Amino acid sequence: MTPSETYQLNGVVQLLLYFQWKWVGIIALGDEKGEIFVQTLTHLLFEREICIAFTERTPKHEYFFQLDKLVNQLKNIVLTLHRTNASVVVAKADTQAMLGIHWLEFMVDNFELHSVDKVWVVTAPWDFSSEAFHRQINIQIFHGALSFAIHSKEVKNFQNFLHNLNPRSEADSFIKLFWEQAFDCIFEDAGGGENQLTSCTGDEQLENIPGPLFEIQMTSQSYSIYNAIYAVAHAFHAMYSSRTKHRLGIDERYVESSKLQHFQIHPFLKKISFNNSAGDTLFFNENGELVDGFDIINWITFPNQSFLKVKVGKMDPQAPWDKQLSINEKIITWHYTFGEVVPLSLCNHRCLPGYSRQSKEGEPFCCYGCAECPSGKISNQTDMNDCFKCPEDQYPNKGKDQCLYKELNYLSYVDPLGTSLTFMALTLSTTTILVLGIFIKHRKTPIVKANNQTLTYVLLISLLLCFLCSLLFIGCPQSLTCLFRQTTFGIIFSVAISSVLAKTIIVVLVFMATKPGAGIRKWVGKRFAFAIVLCGSLIQTGICVIWLGTDPPFLDLDMTTLPEEIVVECNEGSGNMFYYILGYMGFLALISFMVAFFARKLPDTFNEAKFITFSMLVFCSVWLSFVPTYLSTKGKYMVAVEIFSILASSTGLLGCIFAPKCHIIILRPDLNSKGQLIRNNKKENNF
Repeated sequence: MTPSETYQLNGVVQLLLYFQWKWVGIIALGDEKGEIFVQTLTHLLFEREICIAFTERTPKHEYFFQLDKLVNQLKNIVLTLHRTNASVVVAKADTQAMLGIHWLEFMVDNFELHSVDKVWVVTAPWDFSSEAFHRQINIQIFHGALSFAIHSKEVKNFQNFLHNLNPRSEADSFIKLFWEQAFDCIFEDAGGGENQLTSCTGDEQLENIPGPLFEIQMTSQSYSIYNAIYAVAHAFHAMYSSRTKHRLGIDERYVESSKLQHFQIHPFLKKISFNNSAGDTLFFNENGELVDGFDIINWITFPNQSFLKVKVGKMDPQAPWDKQLSINEKIITWHYTFGEVVPLSLCNHRCLPGYSRQSKEGEPFCCYGCAECPSGKISNQTDMNDCFKCPEDQYPNKGKDQCLYKELNYLSYVDPLGTSLTFMALTLSTTTILVLGIFIKHRKTPIVKANNQTLTYVLLISLLLCFLCSLLFIGCPQSLTCLFRQTTFGIIFSVAISSVLAKTIIVVLVFMATKPGAGIRKWVGKRFAFAIVLCGSLIQTGICVIWLGTDPPFLDLDMTTLPEEIVVECNEGSGNMFYYILGYMGFLALISFMVAFFARKLPDTFNEAKFITFSMLVFCSVWLSFVPTYLSTKGKYMVAVEIFSILASSTGLLGCIFAPKCHIIILRPDLNSKGQLIRNNKKENNF
């Protein structure tokens, strides 16, 4: 009538897992049954990663007649319970084992040891009322204990049955013996002689018996006996009915009660199924074991040796594994030491999120250290075996216990840096338009006509476009802007530098053409200047077309460069082509610088070469410093470096070449005359 112990041990394991108790002690009787219990439970605990802090055996029955051995063994168990940091002890509730455990409190009281403050998890069929010596032994050690009990219900009329017990009835001598022990009295007809015990009247009330001696409610053991009697009755009924109706191969000798053997009723017991008066359905499996669950009982003890049993859950072995155990945690009363908080029973403190477990050499796997997660990894649960990386679009927070979504990184117009660069680009563009307007307004003056008026306009328009093309780099990149922004920048700058180169060459040619008999005059003209600009621009255009045709730039999301941001960028595709564009621009600038440098000492009439020399020096300096700076920055700052380089180099060309001329046109119009241009003096004239 007791469900399989395997069901119960599985329930114990599930109970430990429910409260996350991973470090427990085991106490069992030191005999063969106790050893089987320890081995079976150890195997189940190991499978669920629960470690055993200690294993103790209670004294065998014969030790109770050897006082010195009994005391030493019990004292050692108490000391073990004090030394261990395990807060939970699992005990097998056979009669002898529990007898030894009950005596632990006696050892504490009489040997002045510290009280044992543990959570006891006890298997069925533990019951205080089965032992009469509880009058003398304190039971506070078991306050807050959890025990498994065979499922039971209150049977109808059971209370009436108890109240109608007649201890004077000679039909049941057990009732009389129980009455004397329970009420600590003796019936006068028992022949007690001069016994000083109180006389029993037979009218004593069972409700007045202390709980540890007798429970007025039906216990699991009583319920099992009740069901066993009815099971046998149903089996007999099935056996006699089978002879009458079907016979089922049963001879008449089997139904003669005087000749009936116990094994002959077993086949019928296995097949019966019935409902008892409490509403429970009972049946047996193929092994002859009762298919039933367990109640989980919380024991609440009181100083007057009374106690209260509260049903806090149940275990149904027929349900799926994850639904077999159900607990109402809120109504559980824990030992005084733990208060209202669920006790912890761990070998060490848990590893909090942000840390992972680190095994200790020579220690059980439940005893471990905690190591902080390495950079780039997190752990979001307690006691994780290892940290893990966040998804690509997320990054670890500072505590390394959760992943945060990365923000998009690009140079936006609302970003302070983006706003500043946009303002600079627009301001310089406006300035270029003003300079162009000044030159158009004063187009008939000598200083504007002096060095290819049309070429000057081409240079100013290309510088205007250079300033405006920087705006392609600001804002969230798009597929179209990624495709054309670098090529647009490269072609426009090539036009600007080719125009500067053409102006420089024209200066030299004009000087050479002033010499008598020089045949170079035919080269001084608009066609040659335009040929230089067109040739320089077409070569750069060819490089850009090859780039777009082979491995063009494209929109890309860089998840790895910045740990906390997703860089929205234009992947250049073939990175070499970008540097080919820069290299070609540098080549044009270098030629312009060299030509202007050698022409810097020409007579004052043609000394525009001095300003071109300085402008090319600024231009080359900017782009030489651009390369290492560009490679050392990341995200939006890489784009900002390129924009700044575009604006700085273009400003250098605008300022160095046109600022002196604007100064003369606006502030010194007296110098802007033909007479001043042909006068060969040492005053500085600007073209």
